[in-house]
Amino acid sequence: MELTPQETITKHEQILRYIGALAVGSKISVRKIAKDVGVSEGTAYRAIKDAEASGLVATKERIGTVRIEPKARNNIDKLTFAEVVNIVDGAVLGGAEGLDKTLGKFVIGAMQLEAMVKYIDAGSLLIVGNRERAHATALELGAGVLITGGFGASPAVRKQADELALPIISSSYDTFTVASLINRAIYDRLIKKKILLVEDIMTPSGETDMLKGNMTVSDWNATVERTGHSRFPVVDEYHRLIGMVTSKDVVGAAPEERIDKVMTKNPITVGARTSVASAAHMMVWEGIEQLPVTDSARKLLGIISRQDVLKGMQFIQKQPQIGETIEDLILASFEEEREADGRIAFRGTITPQMTSSFGTVSEGVLTTLMSQASFRAIKLVKKGDLVLDSMSTFFLKPLQIDNEIVIRPQLIELSRKFGKVDVEVHHGASLVAKAILTAQLIDQM
Repeated sequence: MELTPQETITKHEQILRYIGALAVGSKISVRKIAKDVGVSEGTAYRAIKDAEASGLVATKERIGTVRIEPKARNNIDKLTFAEVVNIVDGAVLGGAEGLDKTLGKFVIGAMQLEAMVKYIDAGSLLIVGNRERAHATALELGAGVLITGGFGASPAVRKQADELALPIISSSYDTFTVASLINRAIYDRLIKKKILLVEDIMTPSGETDMLKGNMTVSDWNATVERTGHSRFPVVDEYHRLIGMVTSKDVVGAAPEERIDKVMTKNPITVGARTSVASAAHMMVWEGIEQLPVTDSARKLLGIISRQDVLKGMQFIQKQPQIGETIEDLILASFEEEREADGRIAFRGTITPQMTSSFGTVSEGVLTTLMSQASFRAIKLVKKGDLVLDSMSTFFLKPLQIDNEIVIRPQLIELSRKFGKVDVEVHHGASLVAKAILTAQLIDQM
């Protein structure tokens, strides 16, 4: 009997498609989905959890699990009102249907109402105390309201918030504290936005050339001639990845030989939410030119190649600085200089933030400084992106707060694929730390 399109997908995929077709705001019930799709409640529950992980649904306090609009990655720096509630340990007084909306900015209402309205736009959040007129005016202008000091809202304002689907939130924290908490959350998201993920650069499965396991080497040859490529993922009838096939696999194989007999089975894969840096390290370490991207059920989502990784890294490096990581903050206090022999060195002072609970420099901080100095030494000779391969570190003497140190990396070996650096840390005339580091170079193949 020939399978219908509905029967050729798994129950798990059927549930995800069912959820994806629901209107934004629809409530998600394990029992209802199990009944509608014809699966067990356990299967429905697992699929709903996967949908939550992929951003299709979200669980909201006092509302339950609902279908939401997946947040585009270019809006990762925007907070939803629901997230603000969690950040400030708040209570929703009204407008709960608007919790999934994002806020573009927040306004602190420490001024007269007439002056305040100049700064309130639709989609903003007014942070204010027990000022009913300000609450109502902000809602009229399309903004949410965060009431500080533990105060509530009048019944009229709550009703207005419900009608406009604009949240009104109460927090016991003061205005300064909630503003600091929200600002910190936005700042953290800016850092996350800087981190490039596989899903940002992959070629989706709909645009990916692939083969089925029951196809033949003749089909592989025809696909090579049509596309100009020689590596393809192999999937089964449910679109699940079962292997990879390359020119090496088909050497000497008869034209009628099935692909699933010559392919490489159980290939290394990567998830869509994996960082590009991690994927690059995996590709270099394993000597892979192309990585399939799959979900938890091994369904093929797309592929990434070394060229994709390189383009992605080049793109992100051209973007303006958006948020600083711990590495950025550590390195910001060190100055790059040239010594008399022409070698590069980094000079700086140990700050309180760099120390451990014992008052001496943290080993992690010192390791970061040595590795980043080593990368800089390699990049002066050979352009490109680097991933750390191995590092042997020796901590010889403790460093105290306010100690001035000089980091001196010395390039001792460099090839097309990797570089090796001997790096030393000096405090005055004393050698205090030393490391031997090797780094893999990602170059275009």
